[in-house]
Amino acid sequence: MKRILIADDHEVVRSGLRAIIESRPDWTVSGEAVNGKDALAQTLETKPDVAIFDYSMPFMTGAEVSRRIKSSHLRTEVLILTMHESEALLAEVLMAGVRGFLLKSDARGHLIAAIEALLEHRPYFTSLVLEKLLQDYQLSKRDKPAIELSSREQNVVQLVAEGHTNRSIGAVLELSVKTVETHRASAMRKLGVSSTAELVRYAIRTKLIGP
Repeated sequence: MKRILIADDHEVVRSGLRAIIESRPDWTVSGEAVNGKDALAQTLETKPDVAIFDYSMPFMTGAEVSRRIKSSHLRTEVLILTMHESEALLAEVLMAGVRGFLLKSDARGHLIAAIEALLEHRPYFTSLVLEKLLQDYQLSKRDKPAIELSSREQNVVQLVAEGHTNRSIGAVLELSVKTVETHRASAMRKLGVSSTAELVRYAIRTKLIGP
């Protein structure tokens, strides 16, 4: 039985999510939280397979709760729900280690698929979100020469976007931390970016991460 935690300060949203989740006989709602602090406490205590967080929760945002969870090295995957379609918000939650992102307006049609992907530790973002980000990227890069990253640089950028640290990237790719830092710096130099958030946005726009 797969265990799923729901955290949202609106009872009607929690009820709707619970109904969708419990339509699957092999899934169960392990708990409900109404704010960020409660969501963090319940996640740390019950260690659900997937935690669904509203981004705009009282006391602590979904991104902040996710960051705390990741620092605790739990295997719980996080799905962020939000009413807002924002590139900056998406970059923020990815940097917090989140691998699932849905607009609340898409939840009814995509929630099952998103949870299934996260249960397999695969990222999930709706095509509408990715399409908008890709369009923004194409507009921003119009009339600019194409940038080519090496395959190793692309691997590093992808793992950064998925929330990995330099040390964990090194473990995945079997590289030293210093080599990872070199590839990361080279990619940032080629792309003309100066922050991790910009690196994450590049990965989203070019579909290095996606559903």
